[in-house]
Amino acid sequence: MSAATAVFIPTNPKQLVAARVAAHALTRHGSPEDPIEVHVIVTTDFPVLARREGEWLLRNGVREAWRNDDLQSFTPLRFAVPSLMGYAGRALVIDPDVFAVRDVRPLLTRDLGGAAIGARPLHEPGEPVRFASSVMLLDCGRLRHWNLEKDFGELFSGERDYRAWMQLELEASAGIAPLEPEWNDFDHLSAQTGLLHNTRRVTQPWKTGLPVDFVVHRKGPERSWLQRFWRRVRGKPDGRTPSTYRRHPDPAQEQLFFALLAECVEKNLVTVPMLEQAIARQELRRDALQLLESARSRTSTPRMASA
Repeated sequence: MSAATAVFIPTNPKQLVAARVAAHALTRHGSPEDPIEVHVIVTTDFPVLARREGEWLLRNGVREAWRNDDLQSFTPLRFAVPSLMGYAGRALVIDPDVFAVRDVRPLLTRDLGGAAIGARPLHEPGEPVRFASSVMLLDCGRLRHWNLEKDFGELFSGERDYRAWMQLELEASAGIAPLEPEWNDFDHLSAQTGLLHNTRRVTQPWKTGLPVDFVVHRKGPERSWLQRFWRRVRGKPDGRTPSTYRRHPDPAQEQLFFALLAECVEKNLVTVPMLEQAIARQELRRDALQLLESARSRTSTPRMASA
């Protein structure tokens, strides 16, 4: 790939093992003659996030506290990438729970038709324009208005809403080219899938059985005392989902992750002591090492779910 093209994976310490697996999944489809440049960027290297710990931001029209230990605290780093690229060249940004199951170079080199961003649409016809920023193809030279410190700060002054930021509602719709669903395939693995996104947090395959460590955010302000009452009756006063991570409903996606993890260990991209430490911190499921051994005994990496 061109030196002006790179892939970035924003993460936090909780998702670092997944991010390393995601990085490997990208490069395993390349070749020594045409390598893909991949950068894992971690929240702890961006003091602007830590400085806001506990401060109140605007999300879905509701004020809530910013927590750096939240499972998805890496999301603002999606918007740091054009600056990291010197506002030049092209970058692909993927979350740490996104795994390439085929070569992404056709995506990296595709024509955006003059748009600054490529992303999967979330809206239906007639709805407000929204896109998933969890996978973005960026023309960095056209995104000089992205400034992480300024934009992140506007969440706390009330000038910017987190949801609108993450769903690219603040970008001119003409500047976003739609990507096909297979380039951000939400918990769906098929022969067409290019980038598998384990987007439903509660069934992420490397977390099964662990205590849930994230908060489900409300879609908007509660409009009545009745909503508040039923939220408390149902035992979710803080908006939490079920108490433990559940098994992913598609066994092929679990097998894919651990097959990729086995390749990472084989190549020393991830070590067993690193995995043991992640298990001790409850960032990786307790039976991960057993599943790793099972994956090593298989002869090939699962490609897709059964039809």
